[in-house]
Amino acid sequence: MTIQDALQEKNMSIYRLAKTSQIPYATVNDICNGKARLEKCSAETIYRLAHALNVSMEELLAPCFIKRSSFENFKSTVCHRVKELGDINFIIDTLESQDIRTYYNRKWYPESLYLLAMLDYLSRENDVPLCDDYDDLRRCKLEKPVYPAGIRALSAAAQNDAAIKEAAKTAIPEFMRFNIVENEVRNVI
Repeated sequence: MTIQDALQEKNMSIYRLAKTSQIPYATVNDICNGKARLEKCSAETIYRLAHALNVSMEELLAPCFIKRSSFENFKSTVCHRVKELGDINFIIDTLESQDIRTYYNRKWYPESLYLLAMLDYLSRENDVPLCDDYDDLRRCKLEKPVYPAGIRALSAAAQNDAAIKEAAKTAIPEFMRFNIVENEVRNVI
């Protein structure tokens, strides 16, 4: 949970957090607006903020240490997990992990929607009813289409967009719903 998420969840302003934590407003404001890095703050500052927000210090610091890999690596990892676990176990594992919602809350929209698309695709392939926990996310769509790196490279090499157009035409519908062009999720090595 980021400090901004905690503030929003508690319906608390930066000013109120500064008063409650007894940390100068300028310091709290800099932390909340990314001008100061929370993980570089003193233990006392982190403790006071966590206490004022009624969260653990670990919970407050966790987002500072989460590294986001490239989207291509993320997609590859998801496809390998499908291959390793099998469709049904992947569906169960994904639903139990709550990763779709976690990524969405982190504002990692491509990862969240890719995982949801994979879940929906595998559900359709295996005649499994869709989990309605994510109906709100199914109405989302990325602003711009996301194409696989290989398709973008092919298009750049050919100096035309024929490969991009063809990929969009043949994309898996569950992915296209979110503006993610994905044609192959099974053929991974």
